[in-house]
Amino acid sequence: NPEVYLAFADHRGRPFFDLLTRVTAREPRRVVDLGCGPGNLTETLASRWPGAVIEAWDSSPEMVQAARGRGVEARVGDVRDWAPTPDTDVVVSNATLQWVPEHMELVVRWAGRLAPGAWLAFQVPGNFAAPSHQAVRELAAQQRWSELLGDFPFREPDVVLSAEGYAGLLTDAGCSVDAWETTYVHQLSGPNPVLEWITGTALHPVRSRLSDADWESFRAELIPMLDVHYPRRADGTTFFPFRRIFVAAHVC
Repeated sequence: NPEVYLAFADHRGRPFFDLLTRVTAREPRRVVDLGCGPGNLTETLASRWPGAVIEAWDSSPEMVQAARGRGVEARVGDVRDWAPTPDTDVVVSNATLQWVPEHMELVVRWAGRLAPGAWLAFQVPGNFAAPSHQAVRELAAQQRWSELLGDFPFREPDVVLSAEGYAGLLTDAGCSVDAWETTYVHQLSGPNPVLEWITGTALHPVRSRLSDADWESFRAELIPMLDVHYPRRADGTTFFPFRRIFVAAHVC
């Protein structure tokens, strides 16, 4: 959901820029953004590397439409179908690969097809064991909701590797790897800010399976479960810790 996603654009954008500080390509020919979302961050790639061709993919038609509205030449596509062209010098993926169960194989394949000197940089959330996600899994497992949600594909805690795990994969694939993790403590404002945050991304599979009325009921039941773990502070804000894993791999 581009509108909901952009409500937290500043918080969501910070990991993107932290990742790109480790990519030192000077004059890349082609820069690819896999999972470009609404294009607000893709725009900055064109500013940083004005001589590069910017290629942008996202699986969501709504996100691609929003990106095109910003002037980004985005296309609808599954990252599993993407392959680098010979002039691809930088590949960036921000908070996308966690949605692809076989992404470990994908990044190794991409590294093997990129030319020496190219960069593969990605960031994935590492918060699938966080209270926010645990609360959603617990609620979805209740009889009423399990019957409606069916094979609800909410992400389990082991869908991403550790920083060390990715470093090992890509080092073995012939890359020089910088991998690390950071836990951001986002200070959010407004009513039910954690619910609104996960509504823009993690709860999308729930929303797509429920009627409007059931969706509002699910949200209403989730609010007190989230409030237990993310209480509102005296100043009216809420702290939301969010762990992320970063990898910047330089193909040797």
